Amino acid sequence: MLLIRRAEEAIAEMCESGEVRCPCHFSIGQEAVAAGVSAALVPEDTVWGGHRSHGHYLAQGGSLEGLFAEVLGKTAGCSGGRGGSMHLMAPEQGILGTVPIVAGTIPLAAGAALAYKLRGEARVAVAFFGDGALEEGSVHETLNLAALYKLPMIFVCENNLYSSHLHWSERRVADNLDQAGAFHSVPGLRVDGNAVEDVFEAARQAVARAKSGAGPSFLECRTFRWRGHVGASSDEDVGVHRRGELAEWLECDPIRRAEDRLAMDLESHRAGIDQEIDRALGAARRASAPEAGRIGEHVCAS
Repeated sequence: MLLIRRAEEAIAEMCESGEVRCPCHFSIGQEAVAAGVSAALVPEDTVWGGHRSHGHYLAQGGSLEGLFAEVLGKTAGCSGGRGGSMHLMAPEQGILGTVPIVAGTIPLAAGAALAYKLRGEARVAVAFFGDGALEEGSVHETLNLAALYKLPMIFVCENNLYSSHLHWSERRVADNLDQAGAFHSVPGLRVDGNAVEDVFEAARQAVARAKSGAGPSFLECRTFRWRGHVGASSDEDVGVHRRGELAEWLECDPIRRAEDRLAMDLESHRAGIDQEIDRALGAARRASAPEAGRIGEHVCAS
């Protein structure tokens, strides 16, 4: 969680200075969800993230230098400098590509889970998505398919209360996302998304259920992003002020809560992580930029 926090703060600083020019969506304040879920997985499992996936990538063990180089558009980036913040790749860590299309992760994870079941593999596919994704029809179609075929899949909704800059109450009648799978007979659970131990335990049980052949689970992890929908600003998003919840959510800092509840002293870890941030950032900055002649690579022409 601390690595994710410090890495994203470094990227945010580069966004504010203009050094990073691609759109960046930060998960600062939400680190416990990525860390807690990933701690319940094994290397063979896969994670399918969206536009706010720096945390998923790092929690799975993705290269820090690869992340920095990617947002800087360098060839050493995890996607060769072609994808930017929202298109992260780390196949060896179970990340086959993050997808910025809202809800796009969910049918992809179901496809992976179906493959695991057909091949008889003890693997699970995890789809991370925001609360706004529940307003897409493909989510409900995938919930039904996953339940029908008992796919080894976990739906992880990172409910940070806002879809872009719209509060959930402006989009929904009731605060009931944990029940999203009920119609499809997918069990749901609301978890304190800022308590990493609670997230881990819920994910551990969902993984066990999936790998036993009992089918998918739905976890609503209630959390809050400290920054705007996109960009580094803390309290304002595309000119629209949120409802002033930030102050109370700062008191629920998942890192400080873990430090207190686990009686840990993170100072030595902070120093080591800051050194690693400096090293990786220096290497990313020294990496070469893509050659103009390669612009046509990986582009389909009809």
